[in-house]
Amino acid sequence: MDSFKNIVNTFIADCIALLGSWYLFYFVRFELGIIPGDISQGPVALFLPALVICVFWLLVFTIFGLYKNSYLISRFDEVLRIGKVTLLGTLILFFVLFIDNLGWSSNNIQYAKSYTLSYWLVVFLSVSFFRILVRTFEIHQVKQGKGLHRAVIIGTGDTAKDIRENLERNKTSGMNVVGFISENDEFEFNQEISGVPIIGGIDNLKQIILQEQIKDVIVALEHEDTQKLMKIVDVIDIPDVSVKIIPGFVHLITGLNQTNQIFGLPLIEVMPDPMPSWEKYTKRLFDLVLSLAILLVTAPIFLILIALIKMTSPGPAVFSQERVGLYGKSFTIYKFRTMYQDAEKRSGPVWATENDPRITPLGLWLRKLRLDEIPQLYNVLVGDMSLVGPRPERPYFVEQFKKQIPLYTRRLRVRPGITGWAQVKWKYDESLEDVKEKTKYDLFYVENMSLRMDFKILLNTIMTVLGGKGQ
Repeated sequence: MDSFKNIVNTFIADCIALLGSWYLFYFVRFELGIIPGDISQGPVALFLPALVICVFWLLVFTIFGLYKNSYLISRFDEVLRIGKVTLLGTLILFFVLFIDNLGWSSNNIQYAKSYTLSYWLVVFLSVSFFRILVRTFEIHQVKQGKGLHRAVIIGTGDTAKDIRENLERNKTSGMNVVGFISENDEFEFNQEISGVPIIGGIDNLKQIILQEQIKDVIVALEHEDTQKLMKIVDVIDIPDVSVKIIPGFVHLITGLNQTNQIFGLPLIEVMPDPMPSWEKYTKRLFDLVLSLAILLVTAPIFLILIALIKMTSPGPAVFSQERVGLYGKSFTIYKFRTMYQDAEKRSGPVWATENDPRITPLGLWLRKLRLDEIPQLYNVLVGDMSLVGPRPERPYFVEQFKKQIPLYTRRLRVRPGITGWAQVKWKYDESLEDVKEKTKYDLFYVENMSLRMDFKILLNTIMTVLGGKGQ
């Protein structure tokens, strides 16, 4: 996980490198005469275009994830990442600037090639140089015991002791173990293992992580215990907390892991964010554009449906309800009302059933055609939801499902959606077994989410709507 200070240092270094590279490129081009060009400009006149280009590059770096996963990254890996992103960014930049200005003769094609290659080399070398300086400084700080991530080790056996000793000897891991977590229900507080205290048990693990500001959790149980690991992974489902486990449990988290090592000791790192940064930004942009377009196109239908709902049954046309969204944060969801007013006043929160008497005749058709979901496009616009993702559930049910369904909270790692993999593959929830089945589909989506999969789900949803197969 990257600290705020780590990101700021990298950002400042990039700004210096990008502004400097613009001036360096012009110096190489005009003063040295290596690249043919027009009359050069003074330093002051160059500042505004340099600033614009700098903003462009910072956006490219952000979209392609160059400010993520950089904490103690190998300097060689850092240079490779920079090389790929700057090459792509340079091609985009020159395509935008010169596509209309070149007649594409053999002479100017050669000129464009040399111009592009030279600029890419200047940007690549400048950014790489300053980032290497930042990473070297950070590694030096870590060796001095500064800027370490606070970590806990779950387990009290020989494996846990070995991991702690390795981390203590090699500070460049970036982790400072503040305590052990006992895997047993019975333990003594402040009992020490190699000078490090046992600070709690699995039952109060989440509280410890939040109170102690833990960034890394290493699971080092001596014996494979499926139930304990499931409970641990469920509890540690917290943003910005890295979880590493021993390889014996890999089958439990297939698709969510990456092999790593701590000084020869192989570990499996749980990866909570499988979608690359550029895909996440594209997904959000697609959500905004498509939801706004649909709202504008369906505005007349919107007004007609409001009138029909109010004419056919008493109560408001738009129904609002509290739901649980990204990382457990509550928000208000909006839908066209499909049930009679105060339908759950006597029964309390219950699942919908086939031929549900609470649903109005008009509401039945709204559900079949999924038209009741149209107001949720507002939720998409404000960022509470996405077009595609696990369906948001009510707090009452979420609290129940957390206790009854292993890894249920992992579906809260992504924005909830108007439609999702579980919605196109399974029916409406009518029982706990339905919820368990849909959770499997939701977890599959969380592990494999991509733009390609989103488009596939949207196409399936369109077919469901056209076929009137909603429920």
